[in-house]
Amino acid sequence: MPVRAYIGLGSNQQNPPLQIHNALAALKQIRRTVFVGHSRLYRSRPMGPVDQPDFVNAVAAVDTCLDAHTLLSELQSIEDRQGRVRGGVRWGPRTLDLDLLLFGDEQIATDKLTVPHPGLLQRSFVLYPLYEVAPDLRFKEGKLLAELVKDHPDGELELLDNPGKRR
Repeated sequence: MPVRAYIGLGSNQQNPPLQIHNALAALKQIRRTVFVGHSRLYRSRPMGPVDQPDFVNAVAAVDTCLDAHTLLSELQSIEDRQGRVRGGVRWGPRTLDLDLLLFGDEQIATDKLTVPHPGLLQRSFVLYPLYEVAPDLRFKEGKLLAELVKDHPDGELELLDNPGKRR
């Protein structure tokens, strides 16, 4: 039985919009997985060290028959193919970051994977694009995504398909 998973995409190196578009194309090729859709692209300020370029972010939805750890492995392979270098500064610059945000209603806490993704509910660069692909999403605690977005500042997100327009 397929599970709906949501994936956060981010890049601030080597033509970030192209990195995101290439990653979206790669998500469509994951075995035993059907690509459902994705949000528009957003520009956001870096969360970590501020002496780096802004990020381009999006969220994608997939229906997968893979288990969460296997899907994570597939996501890391996409990152590697797009030049991701691991072991750098935490929240530092990167060509591509693919985060498994949600995996159905599962809660996972292992050395390699935490789902729901930590900080998901505090990050406007995740909440707003997630709302585009799943406006009726309800979290396990009963919180509606629509309410969280309404009550959460946009963090100065900028829509890339409409430059200059803030959320």
